[in-house]
Amino acid sequence: MDNQYRLDKLKIRKSFDRAADTYDASAMLQQEVAKRLVERLDYIRQQPNTVLDLGCGTGNITSSMIARYPKANILALDLSYNMLKKTKKQGGWFSKKPLCICADAENLPLKKNSVDLLISSLMLQWSNDIHATFRGFRRVISPNGLLMFTTFGPDTLKEIRASWAMVDNKPHTSQFTDMHDIGDALLAAGFSNPVMDMEMMTVTYESVRELMRDIKNIGASNATEGRSKGLMGKQRLADFEAAYEDFIDNKGLYPTTWEVIYGHAWVPEKMQMDDFKKVIPIQSVN
Repeated sequence: MDNQYRLDKLKIRKSFDRAADTYDASAMLQQEVAKRLVERLDYIRQQPNTVLDLGCGTGNITSSMIARYPKANILALDLSYNMLKKTKKQGGWFSKKPLCICADAENLPLKKNSVDLLISSLMLQWSNDIHATFRGFRRVISPNGLLMFTTFGPDTLKEIRASWAMVDNKPHTSQFTDMHDIGDALLAAGFSNPVMDMEMMTVTYESVRELMRDIKNIGASNATEGRSKGLMGKQRLADFEAAYEDFIDNKGLYPTTWEVIYGHAWVPEKMQMDDFKKVIPIQSVN
């Protein structure tokens, strides 16, 4: 990953901690994507003993997992402690569910083969190394276990990127990974039978300020290492808003595009070995 696009995890944690109280009111798209991801479990015949909601946020999916799998252990993990406090309420104050864990998804503090279903909605885009992240998933998911996830693809927030490009050359959004590259990373990590698909979703706003306020309220502010870290001047913001005028739709609204990627893959019961006939003995190599 380009160094200027590397993500500042401390900045991410602070942004989501601040957004814990405003997230649900502004996260309509995120909630809809989570709903569509959970609905895909209707086609999966699995009764997991342990479920991990990774990047749980305020616990939207966690509550669904508690209801869907009443006999299972439900784990909820997030980088933000304040988000986890919201998630804990999904099981009720006196319930043992969910077990909440404050940690980074790129360094999971879980035992090998300890999770039967890992479900994660719109978290992967906060990873600096998707290959390492998937290797971590592969380590904690048990044989015959399932990974289900959503993330954002490269066309996400393309209007914001194009408008800021008219103002400066700094990154103002994360760098999103292509669906095919995600599929390749799953195979490289040892997952089997990955299935990927994508849909484009558009959210419209009456003003650019309203759009940016929603993004701030869900904690999805710019956390790239190459971002401008000083205060944003009024002129730069005005130039950005003026550039965004090019995208106004025929109803006079300001659109934002979200490329939503859905994926699932299994952990094989046994590791697949290459045909030994294809292996070249070391001593035969000059």
